[in-house]
Amino acid sequence: MEQTASTPPPATVRASGLSPYSKLAWGVLGYNLLVIVWGALVRATKSGAGCGGHWPLCNGDVLPEVTQMATVIEFTHRIMSGLALVSAVWLWWKARKAFGEGHAARRWAGWSVFFMITEALVGAGLVLWGLVAGDTSVARVYVLGIHLVNTFLLIACLALTAWWADGHAREATVGGRAALFAKIGLVVLTVVSAAGAITALGDTLFPSGSFAEGLRKDFVETAHFLVRLRVIHPALAVAGALYMMLLVWPEVRTQRSDRLFGLAVSISGGVLMQVALGMLNVMMAAPLEIQLAHLLLADLVWIASVLFVSERTA
Repeated sequence: MEQTASTPPPATVRASGLSPYSKLAWGVLGYNLLVIVWGALVRATKSGAGCGGHWPLCNGDVLPEVTQMATVIEFTHRIMSGLALVSAVWLWWKARKAFGEGHAARRWAGWSVFFMITEALVGAGLVLWGLVAGDTSVARVYVLGIHLVNTFLLIACLALTAWWADGHAREATVGGRAALFAKIGLVVLTVVSAAGAITALGDTLFPSGSFAEGLRKDFVETAHFLVRLRVIHPALAVAGALYMMLLVWPEVRTQRSDRLFGLAVSISGGVLMQVALGMLNVMMAAPLEIQLAHLLLADLVWIASVLFVSERTA
């Protein structure tokens, strides 16, 4: 296809490794993963109301008086989130300086800022509507799902910004039905992760002392809907894992492209580790450490899958 004056040719990969901008983009992505894990800590420790019903102020103050650990955890998350927004805007500004109009990295950096803003708005809604701490309403479940989808879109945009910052071309792309199945894989991961977020909320609000106790509660007809929904996630997770393994296996087997092979191996390995962590989480009645590790690995599998689909589809 002939290059036009308005569409600059892609830059070549630097022999010395990642460009300075790409390193910055990966750093911003890594920091946002830390913010996401800390946000899960806020939920798991029921600290979402640590700043009361105030936003963006904390208990009505810019610098709140610390009287409880929940305030420390929530206020720390707000500071981290504010810095994440600043970093996303800085990444976008640097992209405008580093790349011409129409460059993929510049486009994805712009979308990163958009989803960072919507992320902040959803977080504000959770606080202002009181959908935090011990709230067990259906509304919290819906907003939690929206929050999960927005978070996934945000880290996808940040990952694509970093991935295409050095301008390498796609290798071994496919179209048609194969491309459709690859994109469906992203939907599958999103649905599984949303179910996982709801399950984690149920584990937080209705904890069980043991695996046997939790299993009994799951099938009690009078149990809260968040408890009864917990059985859905494991079934979806197994089905989703099988789908992703089937999706990436052709690239593992044929090794058509080094980048695709590396991403496919990362996805398959991450999916297997996720299933193992999920089983351990259930058997140990959802300890905090495993919940956080499970979430972080889910985000890493999502990032690898987004990059895989971006590389593989035309």
